[in-house]
Formats: sequence, structure tokens, C-alpha cells
Amino acid sequence: MAEAALRTVTPTGAEPAPEAPTGAGAASEVPAGARAASEASTGAEAASEVLVDDEFIAAGGHPTHVHDFHQFLHVPLGRIVVTALGRDHELSPSVALWIPAGIPHSARFDPDSLVVPENFDPELHRLPYSEVTSVNVSATQRQLLLSRMRASEPTEEDPALFAALCSGHRDVLPLPRPTGRSAATVDGELMRNPGDPRTASEWAESLYTSSTSLRRAFRAETGLAFSEWRTRLRLNHSLQLLAAGHMVSTVAARVGFVSTNGYILAFRRYFGETPGAYVKRSATRTAA
Repeated sequence: MAEAALRTVTPTGAEPAPEAPTGAGAASEVPAGARAASEASTGAEAASEVLVDDEFIAAGGHPTHVHDFHQFLHVPLGRIVVTALGRDHELSPSVALWIPAGIPHSARFDPDSLVVPENFDPELHRLPYSEVTSVNVSATQRQLLLSRMRASEPTEEDPALFAALCSGHRDVLPLPRPTGRSAATVDGELMRNPGDPRTASEWAESLYTSSTSLRRAFRAETGLAFSEWRTRLRLNHSLQLLAAGHMVSTVAARVGFVSTNGYILAFRRYFGETPGAYVKRSATRTAA
């Protein structure tokens, strides 16, 4: 892509500026309440200028810039890391990113990455996210995005596409999917039954591999330890059960936690509130 000239603008008081990255995956480890406080502090220290550029992409990434449109970033091949508000967001074929208009961000690309952006006018499309948000990509969403890539004619903004890309559960944790045979087999089984109690060693034995090899595969293919990956999967499934009205103790047992208290502690760690508080807030948000 040809390099476009860069412009600079002075951010408004409400527009945050980026800080130095704090490490890949940091966004998912910080409770929601702590994020808000951190971002407020970041905004108070905004830099005087940020780049405004809709086209410039360097070979190894994208310098700090800001869009006047909402952007959905998908990476069907390879991985990239987008840094915004002092946090890194790692994108893969199964994890995409919503970047609301007006938020400064930069990106680093792996050499073999294919980056697919979809841009939407904020005056025409109301984004359900107010901050940079990682989302899991469903098979249906992936098909829509790839079909637009194959189109012979330039594709315009599509309200149906925007709705489809916003259709996922807004609170789910980003969950990269493994691609190797052994790890992908475990992925498929746990997606169908998140309550399966087998340990990494037991999974490895059933797949005729070693526990060390299986753990290494999860780390290499998802960027997460097996136990971390499984916890995210179980918590994501638990959101559906909570929304269906199941009691917290029932949800904990069905997604594989050995105790209700353990589930509550894990839920609070990742979502910044207890399951009961989450259900109440979700009900209020739905009614609003």
C-alpha cells in the first residue's frame, strides 16, 4: 500500500493518548473497574499531538494515529498487536478488535500477517463499545469478512455487516483458538463440554502425546497457558448460563469449577464483579 502523508491534530480533553505498552494480554487481566480508573488517568496525561491517518501502513506496523471512523480489525492470517490506552491487544484469526473513533492506537505486524479492516461511519452506526475491545470471531462472521475480501468490486459500508460484527456477547473474554491437531482436539471437546474435568496430563494421554507437548502447543498457538485458556472458555460459557437464569451454583458446576466459591473468585478476577452483581447490571442494561 502506498504511503500516505501524515497529519497531526491536537486531542480534545476527552480524547486519551497512548502510554508505553504494558505487555501482551494485559487488557484481559485487569478487572473492568480498574480499567476505567486507569483510562481516566491516561486521558489526563494526553500528549499534545497524535497522528491522524486513514491509509499509512509501514512494513512492520502502523504508527500512533487516530481515526474519525469506527474500525473492526480482523487478522485471518498471522498475528498483530494493537496498542491503545497503554494496553496491548493481540489479534489472531479467532480474535478481532473493535477500535471506536477517536482513540489513538498503533500496531505491530508479524511478517506473514494479513490484516483486514472494516470501517464504519460513527454517525450512521452506533458501536456498543466505548473503549478498544477484543472480540471472538465466529465462523459466520469469518465467512462474511472473507467473502468481502473476495469481492471483485470495492465494498461499501454494510449495515448488515456492522450488525453481524456487533452480534457477539459484549462481555466475553478474548479466546484465541489453537490450530495444531492435539490442542485443537481439546479445544473442540471443551467447546462442546466446558465441564469436562480432565487435566492436561489426562488429555495428553488420550491423544497419545505428552503433557509437556500439549501445554507447549497451547502456549505457542494461543499465547496462553492451558489452565488460563480453559478458565476463559469456562467463564465465557458461564455468561450464557447466567443470562438464561440459572443459579450461580448450577452454573459453576456445569462449566467445570470444583466449587461455587472458586467460580465466584475467578469471575470477579476477570470481570471485576461477582456473578450476582453481573446479572443485576446486565438486567439493568437490557431494560435501559
